[in-house]
Amino acid sequence: MFARRIIYLPRLARGLATPAGPISALPASLHLKTGQSFHGRSFGAPKSIFGETVFSTSITSYTESMTDPSYRGQILVFTTPLIGNYGVPLNTTSTDSNDVGVKFSHYAAVESLAAWCQRHGVPGITGVDTRAITRLLRDQGTTLGRVAIGADTTLPVPEAHEYWNPSAENLVDQVSTKVPYELNPTGSIKIALLDFGVKANILRSLIRRDAAVTVLPWNYDFNAIRDQYDGLFLTNGPGDPSQCIDAALQLRRTIQEWDKPVFGLCMGHQIIGMAAGLDAYRMTFGNRGHNQPVLALASSGSIKAGRVYVTSQNHQYALKLQEPFPQGWEPFFINCNDSSVEGIKSTDDSGKKVWGVQFHPESSGGPLDTIEMFTDFVEECRAHKLQLGHVPELVTSTPIEAPRMSMTG
Repeated sequence: MFARRIIYLPRLARGLATPAGPISALPASLHLKTGQSFHGRSFGAPKSIFGETVFSTSITSYTESMTDPSYRGQILVFTTPLIGNYGVPLNTTSTDSNDVGVKFSHYAAVESLAAWCQRHGVPGITGVDTRAITRLLRDQGTTLGRVAIGADTTLPVPEAHEYWNPSAENLVDQVSTKVPYELNPTGSIKIALLDFGVKANILRSLIRRDAAVTVLPWNYDFNAIRDQYDGLFLTNGPGDPSQCIDAALQLRRTIQEWDKPVFGLCMGHQIIGMAAGLDAYRMTFGNRGHNQPVLALASSGSIKAGRVYVTSQNHQYALKLQEPFPQGWEPFFINCNDSSVEGIKSTDDSGKKVWGVQFHPESSGGPLDTIEMFTDFVEECRAHKLQLGHVPELVTSTPIEAPRMSMTG
């Protein structure tokens, strides 16, 4: 009754894991300023570095984390043991597992994590107990460290004064664009974006909503050109927000004199908070991962008060929750784990449209629970533009060529 059909499938050309090729594994050590040392072997670039040792609980998206400018100057400890197992995808622009850094299996992978790190000059260490390191960092807080590779592992452990503290430098100035540039110049609304260390997916999230985006250096005098734009966006960035006090003072004037929408996230959120009169403080070990729950305290656009949203985060500093809150402002989100401030907003009776969130609505990687906050911001800019009676203008000028960006961040 039924015809039997036999289908011959071609034999796969590769096995369950793709070897990365010859990657030299030199001795490697992680030294912490508090006196602990962990010994393993290296992958990636054969060079030693100093930095601030932090941990991330993210399970996937290690390429996105490693290309995030907010990690500038940091030694990133991944708590998940399978980091590197799907390799690295084509891109034109640390773990206790034995071989996951150099073997991978994924149809889109073109090289291993080890080869990728080596090609970009990033050192790594494997074969160490990342659980023990993470417990130390949770107990004693983010700690200055050194990754020693090869012959450097035989040198004496650094003295306390030899450790480099990246927070003492203006890391934002190191990662921000030096010159303004435009993206999607024919968009229906014009957004100015202050770049404190922008992730590529923030730019994509605005452009997908038909915004023309002008990316400006973090300390650019926006008030001199603000009337050309329908809204202002402040991005994420690395380091201590007190290094960017000039930007906060400029923004305070913007908010006082300008009635158009302003939205900031991560470092941008802290800049908004300082402009509003709040203080920022250094957390013990910060929040880094893709599973941070936040509780909405107020409703705005797609956000509903009383709902918990799961968010992607990467920050060491936060805004202080104080009573009373500055006039014209109210808490927007609070962290469900540690009760830290996760967002602020202007009150309805202030006549302003300003929001700031500590997390990353654009994710990449992480959940998309709050991605529609980009839609809320863009639609508010568009509504404000229509209220003023503006009509879209034809753009005939030649757009500025944008610098090449990572596709993963």
